[in-house]
Amino acid sequence: MDMLIAFDFDGTLSDSEMTVLLGAQQGVGEEMESITERAMNDEISYAASLRRRARLLEGLTEAKAREAYDEVELRPGAADVLRALDTAGHTVAILTGGFTDGVQAALDREGVSVDHLIANDLPVENGALTGEVEGPLIEGTKDDALADLASSLDLTLEDTIAVGDGANDLPMLKVAGLAVGYEPKSAVRPHCDVTVSSMDGLQSVLAEHDVLSV
Repeated sequence: MDMLIAFDFDGTLSDSEMTVLLGAQQGVGEEMESITERAMNDEISYAASLRRRARLLEGLTEAKAREAYDEVELRPGAADVLRALDTAGHTVAILTGGFTDGVQAALDREGVSVDHLIANDLPVENGALTGEVEGPLIEGTKDDALADLASSLDLTLEDTIAVGDGANDLPMLKVAGLAVGYEPKSAVRPHCDVTVSSMDGLQSVLAEHDVLSV
């Protein structure tokens, strides 16, 4: 049966953290990392943390932002998982509070694609980031995004698998038919049906649930 598999990006498909890479270009990498960690552990709201991080990037040139996006990489084995899911005929989505340009750069480098990419964006004006952030996953939550995608495919939430690691993944992990934690944060782990720590481990879980062939 065809299913919808939804992945978080930063910390899940990728071990890069986009805002930290962008912050390094701006000289605020450590501050970015601290805010990101607090959000992933559910110590501050994701929306507040994202806006705070975006403000730190005000004035970063578009060229410097591109350099940061070019450093974003998929985890070892992630491209293989995406290809296998595509070959098996499943619908694959990335639902991320990260940024479209960074995700797309990483996918393009590995020569893979997904069916749906729902992400945020950092607006540019006069060749530099404005310090604002736009997109559906600032205030919007991943459970709504997952439900909307499933509905558009004539699937129920029972026909979905969510894979994530941080607090902003909790909404989709709680409603998905199968919740997979990828090295999940402590606040997330109790809400996962299963946890993995490698893409090989994820492939094994997907095979056990008859999503992929062994």
